[in-house]
Amino acid sequence: MAILSVDLAYRSWADLGVVVLDRRPIGQTPLQAGRAVGPISCEIVPLADPGDERGAVDANLLAGRINHLCNTRGIRVVMLDGPQAWKSRENGLEHSRVSERQLNTAAKTGLPGMVKPVTYRAFAEFCLDVYDALCRRGWKRLETKDQPGSPQDRVLVESYPHAAWKSLGLKPLPSKRRARVSDLAEGYAALNAVIPITTNRPPNHDQLQAIVGGLPGLALDEHNAAGARIVGNPPRREGGHWREGYIVLPLPPPGPGWPNSMHWLD
Repeated sequence: MAILSVDLAYRSWADLGVVVLDRRPIGQTPLQAGRAVGPISCEIVPLADPGDERGAVDANLLAGRINHLCNTRGIRVVMLDGPQAWKSRENGLEHSRVSERQLNTAAKTGLPGMVKPVTYRAFAEFCLDVYDALCRRGWKRLETKDQPGSPQDRVLVESYPHAAWKSLGLKPLPSKRRARVSDLAEGYAALNAVIPITTNRPPNHDQLQAIVGGLPGLALDEHNAAGARIVGNPPRREGGHWREGYIVLPLPPPGPGWPNSMHWLD
């Protein structure tokens, strides 16, 4: 089964990174040491209609296009690079969700309407609107550290590409503004050395971030607990708002040379 991964953006449709990831079968033994090891096929897909690539992204329209694509492809897991909820008042932290604190994210979502840095607010609110618009279409936020439940479940999962690179033992990409073509080529080559991936065309910065951020979605869809690490507290309603929520990271495949521990996550 395929999964969809989206590197979210709200200023321009052209800034979205949208990829469909699918693991190819590998003989009769798709698991080694409890983990799937088949090569991954990545299809870079457009969600913008002709003429609106440079326009601002409407959250409800984006959710509708994501939902339509998933219905067409039979996709049940969607990875979204953006916050799904606000901080719980009772999580013991001053400015962030538990998942953000554990991963030391660059931006933090605090109590409703409060973010760090303040320039992050418009993007955070856009992301929450996308999650909510998808939930109105029958999706739900990942609720448990167990794998997604019934085959009928359609699950929204928060990704964080910067931490995903580190979780695989790789150097994260520079920011989009600072990244050079050589950085993208080196990042793609390093990722492909860890996990064999084929793409229908060379990925840009947003698409490469969507690829690495989406990898744990395959593990979730395969009910492969050894392929993903789930960080944070479960999402819940509090004071009329969604709070907390998990961030999910990929884990490297088994084999010689891979680090046995991820001390940076401690």
